[in-house]
Amino acid sequence: MTVYGYARVSSTDQNLDRQREALADVDKLITEKKSGKNTEDRPMLGVLIDELAEDGDVIRVKSTDRLARNTRDLLEIAEKLADKGVSLEFIDNPGMNMGTAQGELMLTVFAAFAKFERDLINERQREGIAAAKAAGKPFGRKKSLTSEQISEAAQKRQDGASVADLARDLGVSKQTLYTALKSV
Repeated sequence: MTVYGYARVSSTDQNLDRQREALADVDKLITEKKSGKNTEDRPMLGVLIDELAEDGDVIRVKSTDRLARNTRDLLEIAEKLADKGVSLEFIDNPGMNMGTAQGELMLTVFAAFAKFERDLINERQREGIAAAKAAGKPFGRKKSLTSEQISEAAQKRQDGASVADLARDLGVSKQTLYTALKSV
């Protein structure tokens, strides 16, 4: 049995010392300086879950937000680990440790609330879209520009207009405008 520690901060200018101290008793410490926005962008977490941790091992993390920023990701990680026979422990909240009935209950309750919140968000979004359409408001940004719009934007840009102002006036992103202006 190996006890792995996982420590993560969001940016390179942040420091891992507080987490390293809390995880000082682990056998192997895996660290990462990546945003917790989603799990796909954290290669070391993927290596830990998919390649390193084996049946009977433990992954210890200081807090749930170091492992996942949303309940869906947290539950997916917990499920992957449980399927492999790997326990998950949280130093700051041992009541959520997987491998205990209480921990599994807590994560399941969190999942129910997360699904409920996602459903409410989707419902509000549908209502907002319907209201915008009923009011005759244009919906979403334009995806492309006509050649006339591109030529006009190029001239305005040469005259000193900012890309941000031009993009806003045209209803496109700055990147869309930059890409269009490259063709001129």
